[in-house]
Amino acid sequence: MVRNKLTLLPCLMSLILMSASCGGKNESRRETTTEGETRVVAETPFSADSAYAAVAHQVAFGPRVPGSEAHKRCATFLSAELTRHGLDVIEQPMTLTAYDGTRLECVNIIGRYRPEASERILLFAHWDTRPYADAESDPAKWRTPIDGANDGGSGVGVLLEIGRLLQTKGLREGLGVDIIFFDAEDYGVPQFAEYDGDTEKTWGLGAQYWAKNPHTPDYRADLGILLDMVGGEGAAFYREYFSQESAGRAVTEVWQTAHDLGYGSYFHNAVGGGLVDDHVFVIRHRRIPCLDIVDYDPARTTGFPATWHTLDDTMEHISRETLQAVGSTVWTVLTKK
Repeated sequence: MVRNKLTLLPCLMSLILMSASCGGKNESRRETTTEGETRVVAETPFSADSAYAAVAHQVAFGPRVPGSEAHKRCATFLSAELTRHGLDVIEQPMTLTAYDGTRLECVNIIGRYRPEASERILLFAHWDTRPYADAESDPAKWRTPIDGANDGGSGVGVLLEIGRLLQTKGLREGLGVDIIFFDAEDYGVPQFAEYDGDTEKTWGLGAQYWAKNPHTPDYRADLGILLDMVGGEGAAFYREYFSQESAGRAVTEVWQTAHDLGYGSYFHNAVGGGLVDDHVFVIRHRRIPCLDIVDYDPARTTGFPATWHTLDDTMEHISRETLQAVGSTVWTVLTKK
């Protein structure tokens, strides 16, 4: 996935469990089986196959490390896809400095739906991949870039499919959406490096740049939703601490929507710790309430799934069901706004 370390804050509060009943608003439903358990889930227009294909297309370029040929080719692809879906596309080029002084030629890619609308929702994910497999047990692999199928590719894949739905289905009149793919999120200090600076600032470089230099002067949005590692097998999404602090009501709405749709097995109604991710910089510098939908594994010391920052972050471990759960939930939330 990303960044700095998971700031493992204790689950200070035991939140009251939301109702997991299937609301009557969803008329069309289907059955799906996960680990022997049959669940009834609501039909939505979100296509997991489309999102999966978008993830696979990114991974096919190779690791999208800033400065690489794969990075350049993927940037072209992402801009073209957003344009194809009828969004107004802005590329924000920037030269950033990594923790070790490396100059990174990067670009944030922004797709605007109804740019004239003052009421806006911000959807975002990072599209770069980690240059280091520094969570591998073998030190010989630490300096190998990862494929980033889940950590980078999955959030982008879901948002590209949502971009398609914005074009084909649309939202209520007066509501605009910005989809932003942030660059250089995952170039933070590796675990093997000696570094005596502020490690937090070495992560989310593209988001930090945009938050201080938005594509529209004085940019505002009513809510921001970050998708990070949203395609892994057996993913679990907990209420992230800083999301709860910044946008608690929206977190409740999103988690309740997931339960209503039949995806309660993915969205767990408990606080899962605090994470320094792209949303933190948007909250801090733009004062936009944001929430982070991110895979969290409380059984692991890192808090992240086993593929995180390893060479196993490949398409083999991407699940259409997980993509469907997240994509359907986010799309349904948008249609309620």
